[in-house]
Amino acid sequence: MPPNTAVADRVGRSRFGGARVAALIAALAGLALLSCFVGTISIPPSVVATILLHQSSNGALLSSNCPASVSAFRCDAFTSIVWDLRVPAVLLALTAGAALGLAGGTLQGVFRNPLADPYLFGLSSGAAVGAAALFVFNVGVRESNLTLPLFAFLGAVLTGAAILAIAGGRFGSIETLLLSGVALSYLLSGILSLMLLYNPFGSFQVSFWLLGGLTGATWDRVGVAFGGLLVAGSFLVIAGREVNVLQLGDEVAKSLGVEVSRVRTRLILLASLATGFAVAFTGVIGFVGLVSPHIVRRLFSADYRVVLPGSALVGGLFMLGASDLAQSILPQTVLPVGVLTAFAGAPFFLFLLQRRRRRAPRGD
Repeated sequence: MPPNTAVADRVGRSRFGGARVAALIAALAGLALLSCFVGTISIPPSVVATILLHQSSNGALLSSNCPASVSAFRCDAFTSIVWDLRVPAVLLALTAGAALGLAGGTLQGVFRNPLADPYLFGLSSGAAVGAAALFVFNVGVRESNLTLPLFAFLGAVLTGAAILAIAGGRFGSIETLLLSGVALSYLLSGILSLMLLYNPFGSFQVSFWLLGGLTGATWDRVGVAFGGLLVAGSFLVIAGREVNVLQLGDEVAKSLGVEVSRVRTRLILLASLATGFAVAFTGVIGFVGLVSPHIVRRLFSADYRVVLPGSALVGGLFMLGASDLAQSILPQTVLPVGVLTAFAGAPFFLFLLQRRRRRAPRGD
């Protein structure tokens, strides 16, 4: 029997107004455009705009990459920086942020826990260990564009499976799941340290995943990451009604025809897939998946048909904003994006803990 759609539709508060959606999309598009002008190398805005117009239109709008006042040598250098470095970094930030935001919204809905997050659950750490194994053990490095997402995905999926196994076949309590993820995150950090001791040379490559960043963005990586997000994200976004029903509790969801165990397993695997593709190309960047769903619920609706796609949009906006700040705070220096998201996400996590503590009965 299919789930009662009327019950599912009443779970969330429907405030997803068209004006707010348009404002969010406009903010995302505007920030993406402005981010192309941000970088450690100073390039005149008129040159950046000319390069973007020429390259995006394949020469249909403008016949040259740069204004006539710019020499051919400088024009080639500026074009390489803007089109081959900045634009892929912007697109990768949007893709990875959307994947992490969507994964966070999914986990919060599946476990009915506002503290759930791919980073806190250890999925990001598992993906990082899988990606690090590629270089530490020198496995398939030449085909890294294909093998890197695969290894990261396997690391994330195995971590999710381990959490489910530790918490129990019936998914245990919320606290058990959360603590299991935290414990596995520490364990995976230890495993990563042992891997680096085994092959110290691998630390140069692995440091990228430990700090988190977008400096390695290329058009090929953007394509692979976007493909992974498209596959996992499509199935997650359309699962909003099922996640709504899960908010009513396992027994009620089963009475409405939802196979709770199967749905949770499928959604966790899809969230692991999205996390794996994000971490494979950006490293371990925490708290994006924690903060984004809360912003959507505050501004729009608690309906997961809204929370899931909205978390993807807000996640991309959050990641891109952190990337711009990482390049702007210190001159001629690019800070790790994960550091900035931690500065924003850690206080937010503590705030959620305090709010849950005030609402919980005394002694819980």
